[in-house]
Amino acid sequence: MTTTTDILARPHRFEPARVPGRDPLLLLHGTGGDETDLLSLGRALAPGAALLSPRGSVLENGMPRFFRRLSEGVFDEADLIRRTDELAEFIAAARAAHGLEAPVAVGFSNGANIAASLLLRHPGVLAGAVLLRAMKPFAANPRPGHSATPVLMISGQMDPIVPTANANALAVDLETSGAVLTRHVLPTGHGLSQADLHIAGEWLAAHGQARSGSSTET
Repeated sequence: MTTTTDILARPHRFEPARVPGRDPLLLLHGTGGDETDLLSLGRALAPGAALLSPRGSVLENGMPRFFRRLSEGVFDEADLIRRTDELAEFIAAARAAHGLEAPVAVGFSNGANIAASLLLRHPGVLAGAVLLRAMKPFAANPRPGHSATPVLMISGQMDPIVPTANANALAVDLETSGAVLTRHVLPTGHGLSQADLHIAGEWLAAHGQARSGSSTET
């Protein structure tokens, strides 16, 4: 039987909040990153927020990833489902251990792909998501949903890894699943730019204000 201790034994980093009332961030690195990779990005995007950053649990040529792929752009969907479910369990265990609200995912590349999978397979696990250079995780279209989760998706117009048609299909999947999608396509490639950071930071700030306002009693 898998225990909470077993689940939290997964390599990860946690930084407690320094500013009350900010949404915790779930940081999901790209291929070859680890649990430290996006910490500085998280601090820059949401200063003072709690940060939860797990390491991907599979290796590809020695590089950590969140799930296996069969080839470039072709995902092992059975493994993706398994790893997505494991990540949902990790989030639940970490929330209980640290007293966290539902986090907002910030994922880059492979990390953005598993964040998209979380949104589609486990509505409600995330309070929101910032998807940087994400691809459509599943070949089949999702069933319509009603989660109304806010999602920011930023794609690169000249991205050699994520074809425009694939990114467009992911946007359709997210909206079909019930997500409230904000979409930006920047004149850049797969790497992140200052424009990504500016847009993501503003979106996170606005999302936090909206959450605070919606919980205020009048």
